[in-house]
Amino acid sequence: PVVAAPVAAAAAPAWATATADGFASVDALGQNGTYGGRDGAIVTVRTQAELERYATAAEPYVIVVAGTITMNPVGKEIKVASDKTIVGSGTSGHIVGGGFFLGQGVHNVIIRNLTIRDAYQGVWNDKDHDFDAVQMDGAHHVWIDHNDLRNMADGLIDVRKDSTYVTVSWNRMSHNNKAFGIGWTENVLTDITIHHNWIRETEQRNPSTDNCAHAHLYNNFLEDTPGTDITSSYGNYARGGTRMVLENSYFQGFRNPVTKDATASLVQRGSVFSGTSGRNESGGTAFDPRTYYAYTLDRAADVPALLKSGAGPRGSLGTTTASGTATGTATSGTIASGAATGTAVPVTGATTAALPAAAATTLTVAKDGTGQYRTVQAAVDAVPANNPSRVLISVKPGTYRETVKVPSNKPHVTVQGTGGSRKNTVIVFNNAAGTPKPDGSGTHGTSGSATTTVRPDGFTAHRITFANDWLRTDLPGTSGTQAVALKVQGDRSAFTHCRFLGHQDTLYADSRSSDTFARQYFSHCYAEGDVDFVFGRATAVFEHCHFRALNRPDLTGAPYGFVFAPSTAGANPRGYLVTRSTVSSEAPDGHYKLARPWVPSSDPTARPMLTVRDTRLGSGIDAVAPYATMAAGHPWQDQRFAEYRNSGPGAVVTVPENRPQLTRAQAAAHTPRAHLGDWHPRPAAK
Repeated sequence: PVVAAPVAAAAAPAWATATADGFASVDALGQNGTYGGRDGAIVTVRTQAELERYATAAEPYVIVVAGTITMNPVGKEIKVASDKTIVGSGTSGHIVGGGFFLGQGVHNVIIRNLTIRDAYQGVWNDKDHDFDAVQMDGAHHVWIDHNDLRNMADGLIDVRKDSTYVTVSWNRMSHNNKAFGIGWTENVLTDITIHHNWIRETEQRNPSTDNCAHAHLYNNFLEDTPGTDITSSYGNYARGGTRMVLENSYFQGFRNPVTKDATASLVQRGSVFSGTSGRNESGGTAFDPRTYYAYTLDRAADVPALLKSGAGPRGSLGTTTASGTATGTATSGTIASGAATGTAVPVTGATTAALPAAAATTLTVAKDGTGQYRTVQAAVDAVPANNPSRVLISVKPGTYRETVKVPSNKPHVTVQGTGGSRKNTVIVFNNAAGTPKPDGSGTHGTSGSATTTVRPDGFTAHRITFANDWLRTDLPGTSGTQAVALKVQGDRSAFTHCRFLGHQDTLYADSRSSDTFARQYFSHCYAEGDVDFVFGRATAVFEHCHFRALNRPDLTGAPYGFVFAPSTAGANPRGYLVTRSTVSSEAPDGHYKLARPWVPSSDPTARPMLTVRDTRLGSGIDAVAPYATMAAGHPWQDQRFAEYRNSGPGAVVTVPENRPQLTRAQAAAHTPRAHLGDWHPRPAAK
């Protein structure tokens, strides 16, 4: 079979290289905005098999849907992979009886100019058929634009399970019970922009935004036509910890046009309400969208006419090419191993670029002997010293009870679990600082207790659990209770969808020496412990992470412990940054401190730095005095601790001098980009 080679950007039509606006345009999580499959081939599909083939492929594609594709079975949701643009050819691209699903970690996807319709099964509030037009579970950087979505069994759009950096623009959503739901998680993480959408004849979720860190809604038209069988129950709804900004929208005939929970913040300005009734609410402080991206508001009074003429599929999208047509003969080029098969129709007359480079060297690990190696360490040992290119260590699901050491002369290593969850692949051991070494030469010490030690630059890990299951309660009275799950020291080290499990000193985010700065990035990770369980001197960014402080049945009084213990070198302008994350606890209220500074005896000039911003702090955190001093002579007040726009009961400012807050201008210098500089980590695919 043959497939069109990627089309050079200069020759491709504008719709094939279009990029998102709003939150989907923000550089984050290693993804520089949302541009879909623009770096890949442009292919035209006319059947479900062809659509599924290219939508699920590993390579980037711009997929043009020409004609009507009826899903079999009804309700089928095609699992879209990263780096895809799916666009209807003019107004002819219809998906009937099904839709699309974007799973955990899927990113850089554009769904545009399609009509997705008619999965309705005859039950209005259908609890049995979860048939959505577009559903996201843990995806990021997604743009849904100029579609017509209607008559589905469940929701038209569901943005669920911490999906983020999403923009929904210029769509028509109609004739459905549930229009558009966002949330389904306790984490306050989702960033979403919703603008220029015409939502009409829908009863609920118009949209419902549950625990959105930033929800920006503007220039939308919500219309409830009198005398029809469908009556709105509410319009825009801010739930839970949501912070919403609502601007210049037009509400026609809606009941309860704008509602909010007592815990949500909702700022609205400039909207028009015509023939509405019931709740129209606002309150609290939200955010300034222009901190994140530029945008232009249309007048609210102009919105109905603007959207009636401009929302939904456009005849000019998906049809015009460099040579004026989207049909032709396939350009030769074999499909890479593991890619889609079949015949694709490329853009006629377009110039071709080089095919993607070959995949990295892969070493496989499996406990059952079906891989090249039975242990992770054996695969690490097989990586050549000073390897010039990336080596992927692919680890099959299982519990690997071993210690792993990646030496500094083996850069560019990725360790990736092949299971569907980070819980499936576990690297665990049970050394503690006070555990005697096997050779009798003393105890391990904190660094030596680490289950996994990573020293080289350029290390990445994905879908792995790093754990240390030593328990102080198993050996009461033991000194040296530090028990590290992971110690990472290299620059440009990235961890996505990983877990770090332990008790004291779980995650050691460090550098190789006090005069060596190491940048590290943790995205969608989970860390748990009790005492200083995230610590070290790295320049580390934790984005969309969850930190869980454990209960302490061995103690009777507070504090039980400390979440963070940075030890940033005094000369390093960047320490720990925690952003868009969650800190929770199973301990009683107020029994944990957020942080204390670690000034080690080996570096008395250290000046620990921690910024926690846009993060939900649970009730386990002591809101009155969230910081403590670790060592005499180094009070926390002399260090670089700061907060900005945090939420939750643990973030309430009751004693201002105990909680240094950044100004908006200061916060602009405390971002992932500022911390990581010229390094833009890209998360591994799901």
